[in-house]
Amino acid sequence: MPAGRLNVIVTRRLPEPVETRMKELFDVELRDPDTRMSREELAEAMRRCDVLVPTITDQIDAALIAQAGDRLKLIASFGAGVDHIDVATARQRGILVSNTPGVVTEDTADMTLALILAVTRRIPEGLAVMQAGAWQGWSPTAFLGGRLGGRRLGILGMGRIGQAVARRARAFGLQVHYHNRKRLRPEVEADLEATYWESLDQMVSRMDIISINCPHTPSTFHLMNARRLKLLKPTAVIVNTSRGEVIDENALTRGLRAGEIAGAGLDVYEHGVEVNPRLRELPNVVLLPHMGSATLEGRIEQGEKVIINIKTFADGHRPPDQVVPGML
Repeated sequence: MPAGRLNVIVTRRLPEPVETRMKELFDVELRDPDTRMSREELAEAMRRCDVLVPTITDQIDAALIAQAGDRLKLIASFGAGVDHIDVATARQRGILVSNTPGVVTEDTADMTLALILAVTRRIPEGLAVMQAGAWQGWSPTAFLGGRLGGRRLGILGMGRIGQAVARRARAFGLQVHYHNRKRLRPEVEADLEATYWESLDQMVSRMDIISINCPHTPSTFHLMNARRLKLLKPTAVIVNTSRGEVIDENALTRGLRAGEIAGAGLDVYEHGVEVNPRLRELPNVVLLPHMGSATLEGRIEQGEKVIINIKTFADGHRPPDQVVPGML
């Protein structure tokens, strides 16, 4: 670790309070304008900085890490997910990796419920009519959606965010069900009034709403594949605020277009910004630009965690949010 102030390079613009504090503590290079770094720019930054602060859109693989300079000792990622970083290769090169876990839990859970409401109550359709000036007045049969109370919600992934979704769902009168790699402790299950399903297939086939809240790993890639999507009831809706790769997007699109799935609310997509154009044409689909965690409070908290990780490292200690290979 070099003596003096660390040279820190940030790959995207962060909230002003975060950038101001970074400038006070480190020799920091901020990104201006706020555009995504190219692969060449990332490689050049990694050759000359002590600490890199990337975001979840920066793909830092083994080939890029191989080009890093000897100075780079910490990748302090701005975000909870680390599937964009080859953590094992970084560790082999003596580069630590940290993230910002736990910050986005409540904000993402809020957005999950917002999407559930938007799809089941047809909110975007009503908004479009009002914005077009085409509303002709109230009608007993116009924009009929569905009541949330009494419906079965199946949560796929019962970590921090899944549990936060469950707490909110109970307030809306939803029956909470879940599938998880490990069953929750009995007292947690009882507190959430949640029913565990060991078989994902059986849960999927019986739910009115499916909420995807699991991370993207090799074992969860296309976990909701074409076969499993066909198990959904034709009246069911699916919401994803986690990772797009968990759902086979083409199969989902086919199911929605064929009327085999009633609706979907998506904040993430299998191929990033390359959203299946056929999804945009469907009135029963709500699409958002990956804004599930987009609150000012949350972004500032993430930035504060990044700063704490860097400052702790600079003081000669292990960053509190260090990511350890094999424990992901």
